[in-house]
Amino acid sequence: MLSNTCKYAIRAVIYLAVNSEESKKIGIKQISTELEIPTPFLGKILQSLAKHKLLVSTKGPHGGFGLGRAASEISLMDIVEIIDGKDVFTTCLIGLKSCKSNDKEGYACPVHEQYSGIRQQLYTFFSSETIELILGKMEGKTDYIKL
Repeated sequence: MLSNTCKYAIRAVIYLAVNSEESKKIGIKQISTELEIPTPFLGKILQSLAKHKLLVSTKGPHGGFGLGRAASEISLMDIVEIIDGKDVFTTCLIGLKSCKSNDKEGYACPVHEQYSGIRQQLYTFFSSETIELILGKMEGKTDYIKL
């Protein structure tokens, strides 16, 4: 459902929320090593999130990345929208051009009615689940939750 790029972005934002401080940014090499994501690929992801003000980046020897907003103000939907877009919440699950999801005059595809409720639940979940809520669920579980 989510691209690997989007999953990496979510993991990186959670990592930054756990490890960064307002006055101290985390370097891309450290994030890349800890999350086992290739540095150039991660760099593109983080720059995209910074461009949309979800993260802040600082250049230089003590530069790096940090959260651009409070963890309570960053929803999973914010990340998904930047990286993957909202198509998964609006388009036909099986990709039929004639489906009502893609064409108001169209017919419902074979899974349209069943998937539309699931799609709405997913939209609600991604919109309401914040990085702060995720961090709260991780408390006391850092020994078995690996980013």
